[in-house]
Amino acid sequence: MSQTSSRPPTSLPVIGESPAAESCGGGSCGGGGGFNVVALEAEPSQRLPKWLKRNIPKGNNVGHTTELLSELKLETVCDNARCPNRMECYSQNTATFMVLGNVCTRPCGFCAVSRGKPEALELDEPQRLAEASLRLGLKHVVITSVTRDDLPDGGAEHFYQCIKAVREKTGASVEVLTPDFIHTPAGLDRVIEAKPEVFNHNTETVPRLYRRVRGPKSDYKWTLELLRRVKKKAPEIKTKSGLMLGLGETHEEIFEVLADLRDVGCDFLTLGQYLKPATDRYLPVVRFVTPDEFKWLGESAERLGFKKVASGPFVRSSYHARDMAETE
Repeated sequence: MSQTSSRPPTSLPVIGESPAAESCGGGSCGGGGGFNVVALEAEPSQRLPKWLKRNIPKGNNVGHTTELLSELKLETVCDNARCPNRMECYSQNTATFMVLGNVCTRPCGFCAVSRGKPEALELDEPQRLAEASLRLGLKHVVITSVTRDDLPDGGAEHFYQCIKAVREKTGASVEVLTPDFIHTPAGLDRVIEAKPEVFNHNTETVPRLYRRVRGPKSDYKWTLELLRRVKKKAPEIKTKSGLMLGLGETHEEIFEVLADLRDVGCDFLTLGQYLKPATDRYLPVVRFVTPDEFKWLGESAERLGFKKVASGPFVRSSYHARDMAETE
């Protein structure tokens, strides 16, 4: 493990200072070489830092993935949450599948997914998801969902059937990124029973900001208990969580969360920049975290004992998920 300073880079804000003036930024997409440069959206008065410019990959694979998803009528979090990496992932014939519909029952302050009254479950969705995974040649399949508080089990049985269908058709490893199942612990246990190789549930932010960011139904202590419960019932499953930075959290608060995650046995960690969706109803960006600070935070997290950490402005929960999942 590389040796790094115990203090953040000197150009960073001092811990405990009041947050910077509010600003905001939208999403973009990209990766690798041979691309066209694009910039993120911002408030008219706010210039985005240079590191928040991404590139759009060239090539036919983007269209191939898009057409396949359309043919099989599948949703992805890449599109619905306007992920800044979606074009990079699509160009590499991969995507994070979003099941249980495209309408969420939770009014989170950061997420671009539509909210409201969801439609009925599509019972053939597990088979269509498995077919897409096969035709894309995926070796590691990531499945997430909207939150379905309207369902008695929170959608757990549907997750179970999706995991089973993908395994039977492709033999691929499976990673799930689930809602909190806060009132349905039996639903959580049903997903655990399917034994996904990786069980991801995002912490998203620090306790002080939890209700503001995640809404009144979410609970920080239950998020930790969920991850603890997965490890207790199936120690072989690798657990994973992630935080968005730039919402006004301090370094002390970040490290308190990381310590809590390690205390419940969390294996993998992602740290990324919060980027506000285009409309005003979403939370503003308080500050843009520099790449140097992300590097320092990631290296500090590794010293706390996480098996693998991905930390950077455009890191998201399932970004390069297979590489992380294959970590011993």
